Parts: sequence; structure tokens; C-alpha cells
Amino acid sequence: MSKPPFPPFTLETATQKVRMAEDAWNTRDPERVSLAYTEDSEWRNRAVFPSGRREIVEFLKRKWAKELDYRLIKEIWAFADNRIAVRFAYEWHDDGGFWYRSYGNENWEFDEHGLMRRRYASINDKPISESERKYRWPLGPRPPEHPGLSALGL
Repeated sequence: MSKPPFPPFTLETATQKVRMAEDAWNTRDPERVSLAYTEDSEWRNRAVFPSGRREIVEFLKRKWAKELDYRLIKEIWAFADNRIAVRFAYEWHDDGGFWYRSYGNENWEFDEHGLMRRRYASINDKPISESERKYRWPLGPRPPEHPGLSALGL
């Protein structure tokens, strides 16, 4: 199995990889998202350390059962060879109707087939009011005309 574009990355291919990841995560489909990772992929997500696709799928199922109406924007920060650094922010609400914007950074490492073998994420949640939301597109991938993080001042 492979997932182009492949390393070593250029600015164009790294940016493409970031948008592909954003679009996949915005589907909130754990099985689909897991296919971008190696079978033995290692993660650190906050204080949770999933290992392998099965654990990633289970982690994502729990995540999206809690983080409702999830919408995400990712932006490339840096890249070199087979690694990409990303910053992101996503909005969601809990089952009590309280809204949050979660900010974070990820470090990614890819194998030669373009699959991510390591993902290290650091994330902070900020409570926001419904009126402070900036991501108001219909659920699913961000429309091409919707501004990214920098344009939104995030």
C-alpha cells in the first residue's frame, strides 16, 4: 500500500500532504483516516499513545464520539526529507453544548511509501462561545474558498 506524494518532500508535496490529511480527518471516518498510517504506526496524542492501525481506529472512534461537529484546519509549519511539522486548530462541542477550539502542533515522519509511521501531537483546548466559532462550513472537508489558519488570525 502507498499514499503519494512520497518523500523526500518539496514545499508543494508537503503542503499537498497536509491538505490531504486535513480533508481525511474532516470526514471523521476512523477507517479512512487510518489508511494514511503504517500498520505499526506510533502516535502520541496528548497523553494517549496508540500503536498500530487498530488502536488508531479505536482512538478516533472515541475522539469523535466526544468531539461533536468537529471541523479542522491544518497548516504546514516546516518540512525536510521525510518529515513534516504542522500546526492546526479545530472546533468542536461536547454533549453538553459547550464549544472549544483546540490548538496544536504535530510532527510527522513518513516511510518510503508515503505512509505516516510516527505522529506526535501536542494539543490545548480553549473554551469558546458559539459566537466565537470561525469554522462554519457544512460537516466534511473545508471548502477551497474557506480561509486557513493564518488568514483567520489563528
